[in-house]
Amino acid sequence: MPRNGFTLLEVLIALLVFSLGLLGMAGLLAVSVQTNHSAYLRTQATFLAQGMADRMRANNIGLWNLSYNGTYNASTAGAASGCLGATSCSPAQVAARDATVFSNQLVSFLPSPSATITCVTTGANPSNDTMVERPPYNGQCTINMSWNEKSSESGQNDHAAGLTWVFQP
Repeated sequence: MPRNGFTLLEVLIALLVFSLGLLGMAGLLAVSVQTNHSAYLRTQATFLAQGMADRMRANNIGLWNLSYNGTYNASTAGAASGCLGATSCSPAQVAARDATVFSNQLVSFLPSPSATITCVTTGANPSNDTMVERPPYNGQCTINMSWNEKSSESGQNDHAAGLTWVFQP
């Protein structure tokens, strides 16, 4: 007894199942790309925060004077000015240059970024404001960073993402 038409029906059902599988894979790929980009932005933010923490550790006097406290975003970005080249720099000038470099990096690597740095000391600030070595900074600093990420759901607006870096310089 011949099976007329059953082979065509089987092929159509197999094509339907295969198509649904491909649609599912496309959805997984879209979520994977979004998650990968989110991880990339978080990694960039971590590198930027670590770099700024290292610059702050290198400028002990500027750190004691709380020269790094403030908000960093596109409005604080621009050309680095002040002590470039062979001239000697004051700790405040070094802190100002570090702030400009940090702001430029934020704007370059993160979408719609903003950061605040807050350092608090637990002891008295040494009174000597010269270039001689001060004791290690005995306070704690916090870098709060935020940026916008695309939502993984279509039709949704950007959502804020952030990173908080707390460290002892």
